[in-house]
Amino acid sequence: MAASYLRQARNEDIPEIKNIIHGAIEFLHEQGIDQWQKGYPSDGDLETDVKNGIGYVLIFDDQIAGFAALHQGLDINYLNIHDGEWINGVEGRYTAIHRIAVSPNFRGQRLSQKMMSGLITISGILGYRDVRIDTHPENMAMQHVITSNGFEKRGVIYMQENGHEETPRYAYQFIID
Repeated sequence: MAASYLRQARNEDIPEIKNIIHGAIEFLHEQGIDQWQKGYPSDGDLETDVKNGIGYVLIFDDQIAGFAALHQGLDINYLNIHDGEWINGVEGRYTAIHRIAVSPNFRGQRLSQKMMSGLITISGILGYRDVRIDTHPENMAMQHVITSNGFEKRGVIYMQENGHEETPRYAYQFIID
């Protein structure tokens, strides 16, 4: 059985991280989903994630199979929630999972589940009990990954990507016991 684990991303991982994210952008485009189609996430966003120590890669069978950013602290995009509320309030202490994607070479192997579980575990180790994530209303695959990992839908937030009109995102939350 192939070993799988999460580790902090390193500078030498950046080319593969970019490949993974570019593949996810194309995959969303092929499905007609408007998420990540306006220049976000940019290569600069990914480089900043690694530089700031919030980027994590999923290693599967000695290869980089996925990427995610684990933002710590207040996320301005989560300050205004509609049609619901955060359990610990808008300014609660939490991590936020962003830019999560699995390489096209590893799709269909349930690795998103492993990544999500690992990111929740890292959040707990870092001292957080509240984990948040959002996704596009049409991204049914990610909604399934999110809810099957115990996250509960809390409402709708609006994201602005590179100066374009704000678009709705379903917002989810997981509370670590």
